[in-house]
Amino acid sequence: MFAFRGLDRSGVPAYLQLVDQVRHGLLLGHLQEGDQLPTVRAVASALVVNPNTVAKAYRELEHAGLATARAGQGTFVTGDIEQVPAATYARLSGRLRQWLADARRSGLAPEQVRALVDAIMTDEQHRETA
Repeated sequence: MFAFRGLDRSGVPAYLQLVDQVRHGLLLGHLQEGDQLPTVRAVASALVVNPNTVAKAYRELEHAGLATARAGQGTFVTGDIEQVPAATYARLSGRLRQWLADARRSGLAPEQVRALVDAIMTDEQHRETA
């Protein structure tokens, strides 16, 4: 069964962090259509968050077409997102880990790394549309 990771203090609302974890799980193949998500109570207990926060995340996933609640059974993944191919994941994740290690050795904080990645992705998107 899928397990949520801890939440960070990035300023992103907790429910959106949970939604993003499910999206990433789908993108990377850790979740498949039909998989059952942990119960609201189990997630709230494990992450020490209000159950309403988890319920809000699950409602957001339903609204996005990525999950559905089945009365008395739980919440299940129903949406499908095109996954990163396994060979591509293996090749690029290794290079990305090396890049991140270089960024850490250069003294960059995680928020600086995210800002750098976001800036480069934005630049690339502008190039593609120009």
